[in-house]
Amino acid sequence: MLDPRRLSIHQVTLLQQCSTPQFVAALARNDVPCTSLWRDKVREYGVEKTARIIADNGIGLSGYCFAGLITSPDRSEAARARDDVRRALDEAAAVKAPCLVFVAGGVDPRDKNIADTRARALDGVAELIPDARSVGVRIALEPLHPMICATRSVLSTVKLANEWCDRLGADDIVGIAVDTYAVWWDPEIEAEIARAGKRICSFHVSDWLADTQDLRLDRGMMGDGVIDLPALRRMVETAGYAGYVEVEIFSQRNWWQRDPDEVIGVIKDRVQTAV
Repeated sequence: MLDPRRLSIHQVTLLQQCSTPQFVAALARNDVPCTSLWRDKVREYGVEKTARIIADNGIGLSGYCFAGLITSPDRSEAARARDDVRRALDEAAAVKAPCLVFVAGGVDPRDKNIADTRARALDGVAELIPDARSVGVRIALEPLHPMICATRSVLSTVKLANEWCDRLGADDIVGIAVDTYAVWWDPEIEAEIARAGKRICSFHVSDWLADTQDLRLDRGMMGDGVIDLPALRRMVETAGYAGYVEVEIFSQRNWWQRDPDEVIGVIKDRVQTAV
């Protein structure tokens, strides 16, 4: 069973029901110890006010989500995107998040060369390493499902994330976020999670519905889909991960429509029975 102190509920799980103060209040009254903050919501409410309300309610942070999208072939566009990542690192430090979830960016239709796109993304991360070190926030490379390679991320597997980490040589400040929704299908996942080891700095859980209606916005509650979540949890823990289990559910047609206390109650049950 999961130690309740290891539960984190990502702010995006209650994205449409709650403002930031309402979200923090819901966590507090349901004894949820930790969250990962959604950047758009933080900026909407205010970084300083968010930091204060999190601290005042004794809520821990497992991450800050997200920044990246730095793959443009246009140099000025790519430079602006990297500057935005720098701002996100500063924001993450201000709210005392240990890591910033990094989403590389997709294939630009002006370019269409996926190898060059990946090279640009890797070079961009290398350029950002001094900024991450200066504020003490780890960059968490998040591989995403290949079905959104065109629009969101050319970093599609944990194997590729490991290769990027090998190339960067900065394991103290660049790690890997393992999202079950994005990696469950991968035939090499067990070996690559073992290879990642201490690089794993974030572990996200949700489920893949057999009849999913939207690749991004129709994630399932743990236990409602086809992912062997206990197996993936064993893999990351065997690899040395002992951090938070972060529930991250984008659910336009279901969980975003429900009462926050109901959602949190189901989550607390499912992390014990389905994860």
